[in-house]
Amino acid sequence: METSVTPFNPPVRDIRFVLNELAGLAEVLKLPGFEEFGADLVDAVLEENARFVAEVVAPLNDKGDRQPPVCTDGAVTTTPGYAQAFRQYAEGGWQGLLHPQAWGGQGLPHLVAAPASENLQAASLAFSLCPLLTDGVIEALLTVGTDAQRRQYVPNLIGGKWTGTMNLTEPQAGSDLALVSSRAVPQGDGSYRISGQKIFITYGEHDLAENIIHLVLARTPDAPPGVKGISLFIVPKFLVNDDGSLGKRNDVWCATLEHKLGIHGSPTAVLLYGSGKGEVGEGAIGYLVGEQNRGLEYMFIMMNAARYAVGQQGIAVSERATQQALAYARERVQGRAVEGSPGPVTIAHHPDVQRMLLTMRALTEAARAVSYVAAAAHDKGTHHPDAEVRARNRAFYEYLVPIVKGFSTESSVEIASLGIQVHGGMGFIEETGAAQHYRDARILPIYEGTTAIQANDLVGRKTLRDGGATAHAIVAAMRDTLKAVEAEVGRADEADRAGLRLLRDNLDQAIQAYQDAVAFVLEHAASNVRAVFAGSVPYLMLAGVVHGGWQMARAALVCRRRLAEQADADPFYRHKLATALFYGAHILPRAFALSSAVRSGEVAERCGLQADIA
Repeated sequence: METSVTPFNPPVRDIRFVLNELAGLAEVLKLPGFEEFGADLVDAVLEENARFVAEVVAPLNDKGDRQPPVCTDGAVTTTPGYAQAFRQYAEGGWQGLLHPQAWGGQGLPHLVAAPASENLQAASLAFSLCPLLTDGVIEALLTVGTDAQRRQYVPNLIGGKWTGTMNLTEPQAGSDLALVSSRAVPQGDGSYRISGQKIFITYGEHDLAENIIHLVLARTPDAPPGVKGISLFIVPKFLVNDDGSLGKRNDVWCATLEHKLGIHGSPTAVLLYGSGKGEVGEGAIGYLVGEQNRGLEYMFIMMNAARYAVGQQGIAVSERATQQALAYARERVQGRAVEGSPGPVTIAHHPDVQRMLLTMRALTEAARAVSYVAAAAHDKGTHHPDAEVRARNRAFYEYLVPIVKGFSTESSVEIASLGIQVHGGMGFIEETGAAQHYRDARILPIYEGTTAIQANDLVGRKTLRDGGATAHAIVAAMRDTLKAVEAEVGRADEADRAGLRLLRDNLDQAIQAYQDAVAFVLEHAASNVRAVFAGSVPYLMLAGVVHGGWQMARAALVCRRRLAEQADADPFYRHKLATALFYGAHILPRAFALSSAVRSGEVAERCGLQADIA
């Protein structure tokens, strides 16, 4: 059977709506450092990005799944077409989109880079992982690297001549990085010799670029035990001479590539440091980044950026799966309409298929809105001239990151699974492409910190640390939106009034459920911390559902206004309003059950339900 994968069409119309109506693009473009960028430039970036990813990258998605990279004697050959596409990506300046102009980047806001990144990831998740990790290396070096290190590495990373990785995981050290055992022995010239094994290193070896810059966690001989003894090192595949040319092959080698459930087009390497195969003798030559024993702190610069980006990957896979399921449902003829019809109809007419498709679309668009609102908060938290506004937006962004990562990725698994269900038996057949989205999505709630790790972060660092101040401020803003929805109910015509009333009622109850869960966390953290963390994942998913509902309610208000103002309004607004009202009716009720699960943690702990399986 020949493949029938649906072509990818970047959702530029919805992206523009969220940027302008929900995330406040116009306000972001007025921030210091962004004044030279106008709405016309943003539109041009979005259009060119959409063209590039649809024409160049998207055709590689299925190919990467079926023809994964191969490793021969330590050298990795990527999927045919990847190297050419990456060269075009680099030449187009896409790697430098959000990085400073002083280092060769474009210097655009995160709010503009976010949709460009999302579209790249939707076009081919496996391909996009290389630029994503390179972004993290650039940000880490710009933040904590020396001037010499920045000059030596950053321009070529931004220019796409070199790529970057982060090397954390070892066979015995997954999420618990206190167990990292790779060693870094100081030499007399300021360098170190690195030895050890790293696993799950995405794009740890490939043929897309001239050099690969690894950021590696390792311990010096006199380092204290645990996470306090980890340092961060630059280990280039090829050493870099003082004039910028490439020198000797370093002693870091790919032992094998992992065989994975999904993202087959991405080479995930097992890297050996210090096997004696290079041109530098035994031990990979590395260079300390920042101070000794602060490596985990520095690596979190990359990890926090990556966590937001992985959340966007969830949105991207969701968009791709939704587009494919919708196209199939509109073409597949099967059965008669439940109300009666003269002949068979496409399955898009069947109520439950419509429910599944609207669930997919509503979750995707809600997650997109939350992520772009977060990106805008990042820009304000970095560039706003008022220190108080910066602090408030930084807290809001940091609070949202685990939600963007956890909720978006968990939703992507649900959405991709629904996509298979819409296809029916054909969804279980690889040739349709629906299964690939499900397989690719399954890693997203795991890497860069599992959903539980994100949830623990949301509970511990983002809710308890400030005594719930950020959460309470968010709830207050949600209630302002609720008042606006209430007012809109009174103005609505009969066609929309019932849907808006249900949105109002369910949003009201969802906000209260969220507030009750926050109160439970704050009240019980000191007396029964296990009970609180037993409900941490439901707490995160509750936050995701309610934040998504908040943004969809805001979207509904905008659409109602546009439809009232223009008799011949863009049909997009009617479709968007329908999706928002569906979210209110079908998705927001999840908040009640999730809040109950959060608050039942104390009962579960007291009855020993959790400990029963230990």
